[in-house]
Amino acid sequence: MSPVLLHLPSGPAPFSTLVLDFTGTLSEGGRLLPGVDERLGRLVGKLRIVVLTADTFGTAREALRNLPVEVQVIRDGWHKAEVVSTMEPEGVVAIGNGRNDIPMMEVAGLGIAVIGPEGAAAGLLSAADVVTRDIREALDLVADPLRLKATLRD
Repeated sequence: MSPVLLHLPSGPAPFSTLVLDFTGTLSEGGRLLPGVDERLGRLVGKLRIVVLTADTFGTAREALRNLPVEVQVIRDGWHKAEVVSTMEPEGVVAIGNGRNDIPMMEVAGLGIAVIGPEGAAAGLLSAADVVTRDIREALDLVADPLRLKATLRD
Protein backbone atom coordinates (compact mmCIF):
# COMPACT_ATOMS: atom_id res chain seq x y z
CA MET A 1 0.00 0.00 0.00
CA SER A 2 1.59 3.27 -1.07
CA PRO A 3 0.71 6.39 0.92
CA VAL A 4 -1.84 8.93 -0.25
CA LEU A 5 -0.20 12.25 -1.06
CA LEU A 6 -2.17 15.18 0.37
CA HIS A 7 -1.27 18.81 -0.22
CA LEU A 8 -0.99 20.71 3.05
CA PRO A 9 -0.01 24.37 3.49
CA SER A 10 3.52 23.13 4.27
CA GLY A 11 3.59 21.16 1.00
CA PRO A 12 2.76 17.62 -0.15
CA ALA A 13 2.72 15.04 2.65
CA PRO A 14 2.25 11.25 2.57
CA PHE A 15 -0.58 9.72 4.62
CA SER A 16 -0.91 6.01 5.27
CA THR A 17 -3.61 5.78 7.98
CA LEU A 18 -7.16 7.05 8.35
CA VAL A 19 -8.44 7.14 11.94
CA LEU A 20 -12.15 7.61 12.41
CA ASP A 21 -14.52 8.12 15.30
CA PHE A 22 -17.73 6.06 15.13
CA THR A 23 -20.46 7.58 17.30
CA GLY A 24 -21.77 10.77 15.70
CA THR A 25 -19.14 10.67 12.96
CA LEU A 26 -19.75 7.45 11.01
CA SER A 27 -23.10 6.80 12.66
CA GLU A 28 -26.30 8.32 13.98
CA GLY A 29 -27.89 6.65 16.97
CA GLY A 30 -25.36 3.83 16.63
CA ARG A 31 -26.34 3.03 13.01
CA LEU A 32 -23.90 3.52 10.12
CA LEU A 33 -24.88 6.49 7.97
CA PRO A 34 -25.89 5.81 4.35
CA GLY A 35 -23.04 6.08 1.84
CA VAL A 36 -20.27 5.63 4.41
CA ASP A 37 -19.61 1.98 3.53
CA GLU A 38 -19.12 2.76 -0.18
CA ARG A 39 -16.76 5.64 0.57
CA LEU A 40 -14.69 3.57 3.00
CA GLY A 41 -14.57 0.84 0.34
CA ARG A 42 -12.99 3.32 -2.10
CA LEU A 43 -10.23 4.08 0.41
CA VAL A 44 -9.36 0.45 1.14
CA GLY A 45 -6.01 -0.41 -0.38
CA LYS A 46 -4.96 3.23 -0.22
CA LEU A 47 -5.06 3.75 3.56
CA ARG A 48 -5.10 1.62 6.67
CA ILE A 49 -8.50 2.40 8.24
CA VAL A 50 -8.87 2.35 12.01
CA VAL A 51 -12.00 3.23 13.99
CA LEU A 52 -11.36 4.43 17.55
CA THR A 53 -14.57 4.67 19.51
CA ALA A 54 -16.00 4.80 23.01
CA ASP A 55 -18.91 2.92 21.33
CA THR A 56 -21.66 4.71 23.23
CA PHE A 57 -24.42 2.54 21.72
CA GLY A 58 -22.41 -0.70 21.70
CA THR A 59 -23.00 -1.17 17.96
CA ALA A 60 -19.70 -0.25 16.29
CA ARG A 61 -18.28 -3.74 15.72
CA GLU A 62 -21.56 -5.06 14.31
CA ALA A 63 -22.16 -1.99 12.10
CA LEU A 64 -18.63 -2.24 10.66
CA ARG A 65 -18.31 -6.04 10.49
CA ASN A 66 -18.48 -6.21 6.68
CA LEU A 67 -15.93 -3.46 6.13
CA PRO A 68 -12.15 -3.91 6.06
CA VAL A 69 -11.54 -1.65 9.05
CA GLU A 70 -9.93 -2.18 12.43
CA VAL A 71 -12.16 -1.30 15.40
CA GLN A 72 -10.72 -0.43 18.80
CA VAL A 73 -12.87 0.54 21.78
CA ILE A 74 -11.11 3.28 23.74
CA ARG A 75 -11.56 4.84 27.19
CA ASP A 76 -11.40 8.53 26.36
CA GLY A 77 -9.85 11.15 24.11
CA TRP A 78 -6.41 10.81 25.65
CA HIS A 79 -6.51 7.11 24.84
CA LYS A 80 -7.33 8.02 21.20
CA ALA A 81 -4.28 10.31 21.13
CA GLU A 82 -2.09 7.56 22.60
CA VAL A 83 -3.18 5.12 19.89
CA VAL A 84 -2.64 7.68 17.10
CA SER A 85 0.81 8.48 18.54
CA THR A 86 1.86 4.86 17.92
CA MET A 87 0.96 5.10 14.20
CA GLU A 88 3.50 7.61 12.88
CA PRO A 89 1.05 10.43 13.63
CA GLU A 90 2.31 12.76 10.89
CA GLY A 91 0.92 10.21 8.42
CA VAL A 92 -2.51 10.01 10.04
CA VAL A 93 -5.71 11.69 8.88
CA ALA A 94 -8.06 11.86 11.89
CA ILE A 95 -11.79 12.47 11.47
CA GLY A 96 -14.27 12.99 14.28
CA ASN A 97 -17.07 15.10 15.72
CA GLY A 98 -16.72 14.89 19.49
CA ARG A 99 -14.88 16.49 22.35
CA ASN A 100 -12.98 13.23 22.87
CA ASP A 101 -11.60 13.59 19.31
CA ILE A 102 -9.68 16.79 20.14
CA PRO A 103 -6.56 15.03 21.53
CA MET A 104 -6.18 12.80 18.45
CA MET A 105 -6.64 15.81 16.14
CA GLU A 106 -3.82 17.56 17.97
CA VAL A 107 -1.34 14.73 17.27
CA ALA A 108 -2.51 13.68 13.78
CA GLY A 109 -0.91 15.08 10.64
CA LEU A 110 -4.32 16.23 9.40
CA GLY A 111 -7.52 16.65 11.41
CA ILE A 112 -10.98 16.89 9.87
CA ALA A 113 -13.94 17.84 12.06
CA VAL A 114 -17.38 16.66 11.01
CA ILE A 115 -20.56 18.49 11.92
CA GLY A 116 -22.85 15.52 11.55
CA PRO A 117 -26.39 14.64 12.57
CA GLU A 118 -25.33 14.51 16.23
CA GLY A 119 -23.52 17.88 16.01
CA ALA A 120 -19.89 18.64 16.79
CA ALA A 121 -18.04 19.81 19.88
CA ALA A 122 -17.18 23.50 19.60
CA GLY A 123 -13.58 22.98 20.75
CA LEU A 124 -13.03 20.40 18.04
CA LEU A 125 -13.61 22.99 15.33
CA SER A 126 -10.55 24.98 16.40
CA ALA A 127 -8.41 21.83 16.79
CA ALA A 128 -9.17 20.64 13.23
CA ASP A 129 -7.43 21.66 10.01
CA VAL A 130 -10.64 21.29 7.99
CA VAL A 131 -14.33 21.33 8.97
CA THR A 132 -16.99 19.53 6.91
CA ARG A 133 -20.76 19.30 7.18
CA ASP A 134 -20.82 15.53 7.12
CA ILE A 135 -18.65 12.41 7.12
CA ARG A 136 -19.33 11.71 3.45
CA GLU A 137 -17.84 15.09 2.52
CA ALA A 138 -14.81 14.40 4.73
CA LEU A 139 -14.18 10.99 3.15
CA ASP A 140 -14.61 12.47 -0.33
CA LEU A 141 -11.92 15.07 0.45
CA VAL A 142 -9.48 12.35 1.48
CA ALA A 143 -10.32 10.33 -1.63
CA ASP A 144 -9.82 13.36 -3.93
CA PRO A 145 -6.60 15.13 -2.86
CA LEU A 146 -7.06 18.03 -5.30
CA ARG A 147 -10.28 19.06 -3.55
CA LEU A 148 -8.46 19.03 -0.24
CA LYS A 149 -5.59 21.01 -1.76
CA ALA A 150 -8.05 23.74 -2.76
CA THR A 151 -9.38 23.89 0.80
CA LEU A 152 -5.96 24.16 2.47
CA ARG A 153 -3.98 26.29 0.05
CA ASP A 154 -2.63 29.66 1.16
